[in-house]
Amino acid sequence: MTGIILCGGQSTRMGTDKGLLKHEAKTWAQTAVDKIAALQLPVKISVNNQQFADYAEVFAKDDLIVDAASLAVHGPLLGVLSAHVHLPTQDLLVLACDLPLMDSALLKELYQYYLDNPGYDAYLFDNDGEHEPLCAIYVAKGLLTIDEMRQRGELTRHSMKFMLDHLSVYSIPVKEEQKSFFRNFNAHAELNGL
Repeated sequence: MTGIILCGGQSTRMGTDKGLLKHEAKTWAQTAVDKIAALQLPVKISVNNQQFADYAEVFAKDDLIVDAASLAVHGPLLGVLSAHVHLPTQDLLVLACDLPLMDSALLKELYQYYLDNPGYDAYLFDNDGEHEPLCAIYVAKGLLTIDEMRQRGELTRHSMKFMLDHLSVYSIPVKEEQKSFFRNFNAHAELNGL
């Protein structure tokens, strides 16, 4: 398994690259890397083409996976499928960089569910009936299914929700005290108190 930090968004509402924002003297991307690395997993960072140079100044180039424009998909799904194409045999533990409050213990819990319940394509948290697809484990076999759909022109929507509709999903209910871990930040005004 490899950890994938999704940093390839446009950050248009934030006005600056979210993965390179700092919290407690570390970039959000590095904070996310450290949380997955605590599970003793290798970690790569998913970026878009325009971000590569900026991220290469902060991280080793070998640790960056650039979105494959040839996949012709958009959003987080592009980052996940690009990572899959780059590491086709690896199951991926995906974490968005804009979840800076994510707790390492919750990632460990997710990983343990994956180890204890083999046979699913995806493992993720369910927050009041809504999947949390940007803190999840995607199994290589399931991602291959999605990529084959893309190649056949059957990936009619590029949302993570659409992808999950085509996978067998192991859902873990989010406890009340864990909900704040899934808070993502999209605008400067939301950073107050962080």
